[in-house]
Amino acid sequence: MSGHKGLAKWFKQDWVDIGSKKKGGGFAKCGRSKQKKDAKRKYPKCVPRAKAMRMTESQRRSAVSRKKVPLNEKGKKILKSMKKTYGKDAKAVFYASKNKGVIKGVEKKKRSTKGNRKKTKR
Repeated sequence: MSGHKGLAKWFKQDWVDIGSKKKGGGFAKCGRSKQKKDAKRKYPKCVPRAKAMRMTESQRRSAVSRKKVPLNEKGKKILKSMKKTYGKDAKAVFYASKNKGVIKGVEKKKRSTKGNRKKTKR
């Protein structure tokens, strides 16, 4: 029964969306409602409030940008194949497999702006 303690703790934590800051400071509650004002809101990146407060601004930005990384051709092909097999659950299965490390090399590589400059002799 020790496995239930972790899940109970998870539900009791105060989850916030680090992708949307409030004007007075702090973060918006995690999740979206079905109201029109939330329809255009971006996909939330949720973490426990305690963790959010420990993260630096650059760590928060990085976590939010990693949330939705576009797929390359390999990733699109695998996802299309999974849709035939799993139907509506295909995306969940695909991303769970990717996060677990079963599927690799399916995200587009981001261009690095650091260190790509050519060194010239002077």
